[in-house]
Amino acid sequence: MWWKIGSVIAGLAAWVVIATILDRSLRLVWPDYAAALPAFHFTLPMMLARLTEGAVTTIAAGWFARWIARTPLWLAYVQGALILLGFLPVHYKLWHDFPVWYHLTFLVPLIPLTLLGASLARPAPTPEQS
Repeated sequence: MWWKIGSVIAGLAAWVVIATILDRSLRLVWPDYAAALPAFHFTLPMMLARLTEGAVTTIAAGWFARWIARTPLWLAYVQGALILLGFLPVHYKLWHDFPVWYHLTFLVPLIPLTLLGASLARPAPTPEQS
């Protein structure tokens, strides 16, 4: 039980770390993006870059949780749901800063992308499976 809870927490932590690394990298390589960030005055390519960053991060976090912690695939649903629940208030607060399509494109795929990442991982066998 604790192993499963720990794997979900590890996946959530991986999401934060990966997103931070990708976001910092995006700011470094794209000065206009870094300038637009404080006021959220993004161009379409900047919004697409942010959505891509979120998708890559979500897939990677799902993969990480399952591969490192050897969890069953159904826990990716839990991890994806927790990511979604964490972002609902953020997007509610930012609702007027972005178009509706942006919010939906970010929020709707969170659970499926987490499942995709988890399904790509080949967890090592647990001691019970040996």
